[in-house]
Amino acid sequence: MAKKIFSIIIRIGISIALLDFLFRQVDEKALFEIIRSANKLLLVIAFFIHGLIYIVCLWRWEMLLRAVNVKLPIKRIIISFAGGIFFNMFLPSTIGGDFVRSVDLATHTKKTRQIVATVLLDRLSGYIGLVIVALLALLFGGKLIQDRSTFLSVILITALLILILFVFFNSFIFSKLNKFFDSPGAGKIKEAIGNLHEEIHYFKNHKKLIIENLVLSFFIQAVSPVTFYFIALSLGLKINIGYFFIFLPIIGAITLLPISIGGLGLRDATIIFFFSKAGVGKDLAFAMSILSFILLLLYAALGGLIYVLTVHHRRLQPDQPSVVLPKS
Repeated sequence: MAKKIFSIIIRIGISIALLDFLFRQVDEKALFEIIRSANKLLLVIAFFIHGLIYIVCLWRWEMLLRAVNVKLPIKRIIISFAGGIFFNMFLPSTIGGDFVRSVDLATHTKKTRQIVATVLLDRLSGYIGLVIVALLALLFGGKLIQDRSTFLSVILITALLILILFVFFNSFIFSKLNKFFDSPGAGKIKEAIGNLHEEIHYFKNHKKLIIENLVLSFFIQAVSPVTFYFIALSLGLKINIGYFFIFLPIIGAITLLPISIGGLGLRDATIIFFFSKAGVGKDLAFAMSILSFILLLLYAALGGLIYVLTVHHRRLQPDQPSVVLPKS
């Protein structure tokens, strides 16, 4: 417990340090004037586009749950998904939200292995879509960027994906890596990892489901840059949309690193760094990042509200009948 608390404190410190550094690099008055004068209609459009992304994400996860015979009312899945969105903002990266929705549904269904497998595959599917979009954007829009660090970033996130796929879906490589957990005190860990690998490997023979899931993931990652593009337009920034398709997948992959709270600070720094390569000033890039964070915060607040107002509903197990009180 002490280690976890210390880890969270460190991540909060990193977020605060990064934000403090960034605010020192810009003119705060100019920054907030840029944000205040943003086109509200374009921001509303960005808000609803992002809402569409969440709907498709929910659909993608629900498909995986059905595939492992976890059949729940869509209302119950929405509640868990909403909780994940809320905790994404306050726990390390998006991993925190994934942990919350895993625990929430695992407690509800008593099918921990299956639930955790669907959450991991849901995240992996999204990462595959992210890499595909990045590669396609670089292939067709590479002339926009003549920058070594950008190309290297795409290569790194692609190499990481290939490694993850080999570990999850190649039994030989997994068996070799699993030997690291042969120590006497790692019995339960080894068993848990083995069970999880077995559940994930189950999807290997469900090609139609995998294809459908990847199509949804590609759609999600292809639409995400459009949301950010509308935020940029709201600030009067008009640059080639290709930059957003190249930069946003890289920024998204970096933000997944669990070294800050909700990606705060890390996301802002990477947005400023990469969009500077497209000639965007620090003030404007930081303003885009802040507005995108506000958008995420609004959805997190909505998710938190749903999660809090359904405490009683979450405690009910599927096999528990509703109790009808006699009329007085």
